[in-house]
Parts: sequence; structure tokens; C-alpha cells
Amino acid sequence: MRRAHLIISTLLCAGGFIAGVYWGGRPVGEPITAARTAAREPDVLRFAAGAPQLAMLQILPAPAMPVPLAEPLNARIVFDESATARISSPVPGRIISLAAQPGDAVKAGEALALIDAPDLGAAQADLAKAKADERRKTLAFQRATELFKGEVLPRKDLEASEADLAQAHAEFERTALRVANLNPRNARLSGQRMLLASPVSGVVAERKANPGMEVRPDLPDPLFVVTDLKRVQVVVDVPEAHLVKIGIGHAIGVQVDAYPDERFAGRVERIVPGVDPATRRVQVRCSVENREARLRPEMYARVTLLADEHRTAVRVPNAALITQGVQHFVFVEREAGVLARRRVELAVQDREFSYLSSGLAQNERVVTSGALLLASELASGQ
Repeated sequence: MRRAHLIISTLLCAGGFIAGVYWGGRPVGEPITAARTAAREPDVLRFAAGAPQLAMLQILPAPAMPVPLAEPLNARIVFDESATARISSPVPGRIISLAAQPGDAVKAGEALALIDAPDLGAAQADLAKAKADERRKTLAFQRATELFKGEVLPRKDLEASEADLAQAHAEFERTALRVANLNPRNARLSGQRMLLASPVSGVVAERKANPGMEVRPDLPDPLFVVTDLKRVQVVVDVPEAHLVKIGIGHAIGVQVDAYPDERFAGRVERIVPGVDPATRRVQVRCSVENREARLRPEMYARVTLLADEHRTAVRVPNAALITQGVQHFVFVEREAGVLARRRVELAVQDREFSYLSSGLAQNERVVTSGALLLASELASGQ
């Protein structure tokens, strides 16, 4: 028995695979699943189906992605202020009822809340009195004019009537401006009650109003925030060194944790002139496509400045690279169980990914995890 064991061990050390031979209830050849073919076919490893080494690998297709100018920058999604309304009560009063809840879709002019505003009622009453007074003094002036033409009324009485009419006009204009100031959006009024309406179409993103709440124009927060979620922006703080690389209209790519495998296209819209003295960075606002309203305000994001939105390169994780001196290699899956080492050239590399200028075609399957184990296996075989 001991002699048979020595013979089997010798055969295994020579690189052979003895199927069906057992020692102590275990197949002797089971751990040796990688055939030593490196001597016959350099840079290639072959594994039997179900080999334990394959379970330690992650093999994924390598996509073609736009080439970045620099590493991704931290950013956040914000409201597009040109499509957002922050609505407060223009008059002091009390909320009688609410007509919209957070998440509701509203149209421009649609009511959000009903407010009881005594100041607005007083202003409307003043306007009605001024209008009546103006009409009365208009009629008085017309009668004075006719009497003056008939030489019945002296000129001084006509001039006094004209002055009274001018005063009535001025008072009417003053009260009308007062009502307009208290109702700047020309909301529908019913006595001293005002319907607070949305000036834009969109979704109610925030609501700080409650029934019975006392309101006034100087509240620190708006009662409602209505925005069009199909139009959002990305705010990113760009280091000074990258300012020469970007300009208005420059293409960017945006990624968020909610959709890790998807990149949203956008463009630089505004660059703040000043530099933050604490961070030495410049705030940049970018518009981004959000037609399906999947990006939400205050999401954290990563923004990539693109060299050219039409220039693409094959992207692999940095963990897929094997570096030897100044050369870089990846392991490519030719077929099931057959992995070949291939030299590649780098175009750009950041903290997470490498963009290849040559050596790998789009969607070829690459070992993204476990490449170091394969390199060690290949080196031991050689």
C-alpha cells in the first residue's frame, strides 16, 4: 500500500491527472484542476469544469465608456431653480384648509391652500370705498363742467371739483396697488380669504403648512416647494487644477448609488466666478437628463468630466490589472475554463477604473476579481 501511494504521488507531481483514484475516501487528483499547459501554450490557463479555482474568480464583460478627464468628483442633486417655486403667504393670516400634499402633481394656477387674511380684507374694503368715491367725484366734476359752460357755476368751483376728482383718482390707485402688493400672484379672492396657488406645474416636493397655522410673509421657510422633477441640476465642487479643462457646455457623466450600473448624461451650465477660500474649489452647476424623474434632489452623486462624449474606451476595474514593471495585463476568458493573459495599454486611470486604449475589445469577458491568483498560478506553472 505504501509503495502504491509513492507511485501515485510521483505521477501527480509530474503534472498528470489520475481520474477515479482514491486515497482515504477522497479522489487523489481532485485538487489538481489546472492543467499545466503554460509550457505548451504560453500565458494560458485551462481549468476543468467545476474546478474550485473558478469559484474564486469574478468574470464580467468589459463595457466601452466615455473617457474621463479626471477622477470622479463628489456632487449632489439639487432643484433646478428655474423650474422651482418656493411659495409663501404674501399676507399675514391663518391657514383654513390644505389642497395639496407632498408628492402631489399640480398644474400652474392650481390651489395649494386656503388662507384667511384680515389685512387683505381691509385692503379690498379700502379699494371698494376709493372706487365709489372716485365715481361720485367724477359725476360731480361732469355736472360742474356743464354748469360752468352755462355760466351758472364760477370757475373756482369748477377747479375745486377737478382737484377733488384728482385726489379720488390718486386714492383709488393707492388702494389698488395695496391690494396688488398683498396678492402678487393674482390669486382668487373671496372676501378676505385667498387661495394660495402654484405659479408653476410640477410636484409638491416640500410642505411646511398645516391647518390652523399662523402665516406671515417673513417666515424663514416657504410653505410649499413645487418643482419639475424632470429638470434637476448637479452641484459639484471642482478643484482649481481642473478649471482649465472645463467650460460652459462641457459634457459630464453622473452616477448615483441608487443606479450603480447607469450613467446619466449632463452638461456644465454655470461656473461660479469665485473660489471657496476654505476648500480651494469652485462650485459648478450642471444640468442632467432626468426624463423619468429617477434622480431626486439631495441624492449624493459622482460626476465625471468627460474628455469628449463621443470618445470611448474599454473600461475595467483596477483590480483586473496585473502590473509587471511598466506593462499591464488582464486575464481574458476565451471560453469556459480557458483564461489567457493579455497585454493592454492604458489611456486614463482613476481610483476605481482603468480605461484601455488597446489590447481589449468591447464586451470581452475579463477576470475582475482573482486576477492575482491567476498570475501566481501562471508563474508557478512556468
